[in-house]
Amino acid sequence: MEKTFKQINSGCIKLVLFGPESTGKSTLSIDLAKYYNTVYVPEYAREYLQKKWDQKKGVCSKEDLLPIALGQIESENRLVKEARNLLICDTDLIQTMVYSKVYYDGYCNPKIQQSAIENSYDLYFLCSIDVPWMADDLRDKPNEREFMFSAFKVELEKLNRPFVILEGSHDKRMQQAIKCIDQLLIEKKSNK
Repeated sequence: MEKTFKQINSGCIKLVLFGPESTGKSTLSIDLAKYYNTVYVPEYAREYLQKKWDQKKGVCSKEDLLPIALGQIESENRLVKEARNLLICDTDLIQTMVYSKVYYDGYCNPKIQQSAIENSYDLYFLCSIDVPWMADDLRDKPNEREFMFSAFKVELEKLNRPFVILEGSHDKRMQQAIKCIDQLLIEKKSNK
Protein backbone atom coordinates (compact mmCIF):
# COMPACT_ATOMS: atom_id res chain seq x y z
CA MET A 1 0.00 0.00 0.00
CA GLU A 2 1.33 3.43 -0.92
CA LYS A 3 2.19 5.71 1.97
CA THR A 4 0.15 8.89 1.98
CA PHE A 5 0.56 12.32 3.49
CA LYS A 6 -3.16 13.08 3.16
CA GLN A 7 -5.75 13.28 5.91
CA ILE A 8 -8.61 10.84 6.10
CA ASN A 9 -12.05 12.40 6.01
CA SER A 10 -13.78 12.90 9.33
CA GLY A 11 -16.56 14.98 10.75
CA CYS A 12 -14.27 16.32 13.47
CA ILE A 13 -13.32 19.90 14.01
CA LYS A 14 -9.55 19.91 13.62
CA LEU A 15 -7.33 22.46 15.36
CA VAL A 16 -3.59 22.98 15.12
CA LEU A 17 -1.25 24.42 17.73
CA PHE A 18 1.29 26.16 15.55
CA GLY A 19 4.40 28.29 15.73
CA PRO A 20 8.02 28.44 16.85
CA GLU A 21 9.70 26.14 19.31
CA SER A 22 9.21 26.68 23.02
CA THR A 23 5.91 28.57 22.82
CA GLY A 24 3.76 26.16 24.83
CA LYS A 25 2.14 24.26 21.97
CA SER A 26 2.46 20.78 23.48
CA THR A 27 1.22 21.81 26.91
CA LEU A 28 -1.74 23.62 25.38
CA SER A 29 -2.55 20.62 23.17
CA ILE A 30 -2.62 18.28 26.15
CA ASP A 31 -4.63 20.67 28.33
CA LEU A 32 -7.18 21.47 25.61
CA ALA A 33 -7.68 17.78 24.89
CA LYS A 34 -8.29 17.15 28.61
CA TYR A 35 -10.67 20.12 28.83
CA TYR A 36 -12.74 18.85 25.89
CA ASN A 37 -12.40 15.16 26.80
CA THR A 38 -10.90 14.29 23.45
CA VAL A 39 -7.57 13.17 22.06
CA TYR A 40 -4.63 15.15 20.80
CA VAL A 41 -2.03 14.33 18.19
CA PRO A 42 1.48 14.72 19.63
CA GLU A 43 4.28 16.26 17.61
CA TYR A 44 5.83 13.26 15.87
CA ALA A 45 9.05 15.14 15.05
CA ARG A 46 9.84 15.53 18.74
CA GLU A 47 9.70 11.78 19.42
CA TYR A 48 11.54 10.93 16.19
CA LEU A 49 14.31 13.49 16.65
CA GLN A 50 14.73 12.85 20.39
CA LYS A 51 15.32 9.18 19.60
CA LYS A 52 17.89 10.15 16.94
CA TRP A 53 19.61 12.48 19.43
CA ASP A 54 19.62 9.90 22.22
CA GLN A 55 21.00 7.14 20.00
CA LYS A 56 23.74 9.03 18.14
CA LYS A 57 23.55 12.73 19.03
CA GLY A 58 22.13 13.23 15.53
CA VAL A 59 20.19 16.31 14.50
CA CYS A 60 17.48 16.73 11.90
CA SER A 61 18.52 16.33 8.28
CA LYS A 62 16.61 16.68 5.00
CA GLU A 63 16.28 12.89 4.91
CA ASP A 64 14.34 12.95 8.18
CA LEU A 65 11.57 15.17 6.84
CA LEU A 66 9.63 12.54 4.88
CA PRO A 67 9.47 10.05 7.78
CA ILE A 68 8.56 12.89 10.16
CA ALA A 69 5.75 14.11 7.90
CA LEU A 70 4.49 10.58 7.34
CA GLY A 71 4.59 9.81 11.07
CA GLN A 72 2.68 13.02 11.84
CA ILE A 73 -0.13 12.36 9.38
CA GLU A 74 -0.35 8.65 10.27
CA SER A 75 -0.73 9.61 13.93
CA GLU A 76 -3.43 12.13 13.04
CA ASN A 77 -5.31 9.65 10.85
CA ARG A 78 -5.20 7.01 13.59
CA LEU A 79 -6.22 9.34 16.43
CA VAL A 80 -9.01 11.15 14.58
CA LYS A 81 -10.97 7.88 14.83
CA GLU A 82 -10.88 8.21 18.64
CA ALA A 83 -11.73 11.92 18.75
CA ARG A 84 -14.98 13.21 20.17
CA ASN A 85 -16.08 15.87 17.63
CA LEU A 86 -12.77 17.67 18.09
CA LEU A 87 -9.15 16.80 17.32
CA ILE A 88 -6.28 18.85 18.75
CA CYS A 89 -3.08 18.63 16.70
CA ASP A 90 0.26 19.62 18.15
CA THR A 91 1.61 20.65 14.70
CA ASP A 92 0.78 19.80 11.09
CA LEU A 93 2.57 19.47 7.77
CA ILE A 94 2.65 23.24 7.22
CA GLN A 95 4.82 23.43 10.33
CA THR A 96 7.13 20.79 8.83
CA MET A 97 7.17 22.74 5.56
CA VAL A 98 8.11 26.02 7.29
CA TYR A 99 10.94 24.39 9.23
CA SER A 100 12.18 22.70 6.07
CA LYS A 101 12.27 25.99 4.16
CA VAL A 102 14.05 27.79 7.01
CA TYR A 103 16.66 25.11 7.68
CA TYR A 104 17.28 24.01 4.09
CA ASP A 105 17.50 27.27 2.10
CA GLY A 106 13.89 27.36 0.92
CA TYR A 107 13.68 23.65 0.08
CA CYS A 108 10.70 21.49 0.97
CA ASN A 109 10.04 18.04 -0.42
CA PRO A 110 7.22 18.41 -3.01
CA LYS A 111 5.18 15.57 -1.42
CA ILE A 112 5.22 17.32 1.94
CA GLN A 113 4.48 20.71 0.42
CA GLN A 114 1.57 19.45 -1.69
CA SER A 115 -0.07 17.63 1.21
CA ALA A 116 0.58 20.54 3.59
CA ILE A 117 -1.36 22.76 1.22
CA GLU A 118 -4.15 20.24 0.51
CA ASN A 119 -4.79 19.09 4.10
CA SER A 120 -7.26 21.25 5.96
CA TYR A 121 -7.97 22.33 9.52
CA ASP A 122 -10.71 24.46 10.98
CA LEU A 123 -8.44 26.80 12.93
CA TYR A 124 -4.78 27.38 13.74
CA PHE A 125 -3.63 28.70 17.10
CA LEU A 126 -0.40 30.57 16.37
CA CYS A 127 1.48 30.66 19.67
CA SER A 128 3.29 33.90 20.41
CA ILE A 129 6.90 34.18 21.55
CA ASP A 130 5.95 36.19 24.66
CA VAL A 131 6.86 33.28 26.95
CA PRO A 132 10.39 32.35 28.07
CA TRP A 133 12.42 30.13 25.76
CA MET A 134 13.29 26.82 27.43
CA ALA A 135 16.34 24.86 26.27
CA ASP A 136 16.27 21.14 25.57
CA ASP A 137 18.14 18.66 23.37
CA LEU A 138 16.28 19.64 20.21
CA ARG A 139 15.63 23.37 20.40
CA ASP A 140 18.24 25.49 18.69
CA LYS A 141 16.85 28.92 17.80
CA PRO A 142 16.66 30.99 21.00
CA ASN A 143 17.87 34.12 19.21
CA GLU A 144 15.65 33.76 16.15
CA ARG A 145 12.24 33.69 17.78
CA GLU A 146 10.88 36.80 16.05
CA PHE A 147 12.10 35.59 12.67
CA MET A 148 10.53 32.15 13.21
CA PHE A 149 7.24 33.60 14.45
CA SER A 150 7.10 35.78 11.35
CA ALA A 151 7.86 32.79 9.07
CA PHE A 152 4.95 30.84 10.55
CA LYS A 153 2.56 33.80 10.40
CA VAL A 154 3.49 34.63 6.80
CA GLU A 155 2.88 31.03 5.72
CA LEU A 156 -0.58 30.96 7.31
CA GLU A 157 -1.43 34.26 5.61
CA LYS A 158 -0.04 33.11 2.27
CA LEU A 159 -2.13 29.93 2.40
CA ASN A 160 -5.18 31.87 3.63
CA ARG A 161 -5.57 29.70 6.73
CA PRO A 162 -7.81 30.82 9.60
CA PHE A 163 -5.74 31.57 12.66
CA VAL A 164 -5.78 33.26 16.03
CA ILE A 165 -2.63 34.40 17.82
CA LEU A 166 -2.47 33.13 21.40
CA GLU A 167 -0.56 35.41 23.77
CA GLY A 168 0.09 35.78 27.46
CA SER A 169 0.20 33.25 30.25
CA HIS A 170 -0.84 29.64 29.82
CA ASP A 171 -4.18 30.39 31.52
CA LYS A 172 -4.82 33.34 29.22
CA ARG A 173 -3.97 31.24 26.16
CA MET A 174 -6.29 28.48 27.37
CA GLN A 175 -9.15 30.94 27.78
CA GLN A 176 -8.53 32.45 24.33
CA ALA A 177 -8.49 28.99 22.75
CA ILE A 178 -11.57 27.76 24.63
CA LYS A 179 -13.57 30.79 23.51
CA CYS A 180 -12.67 30.08 19.86
CA ILE A 181 -13.28 26.35 20.11
CA ASP A 182 -16.65 26.81 21.82
CA GLN A 183 -17.70 29.10 18.96
CA LEU A 184 -16.64 26.48 16.38
CA LEU A 185 -18.60 23.79 18.24
CA ILE A 186 -21.70 26.01 18.34
CA GLU A 187 -21.39 26.73 14.61
CA LYS A 188 -20.96 23.04 13.81
CA LYS A 189 -24.01 22.11 15.88
CA SER A 190 -26.16 24.78 14.23
CA ASN A 191 -25.09 23.61 10.74
CA LYS A 192 -26.37 20.06 11.30
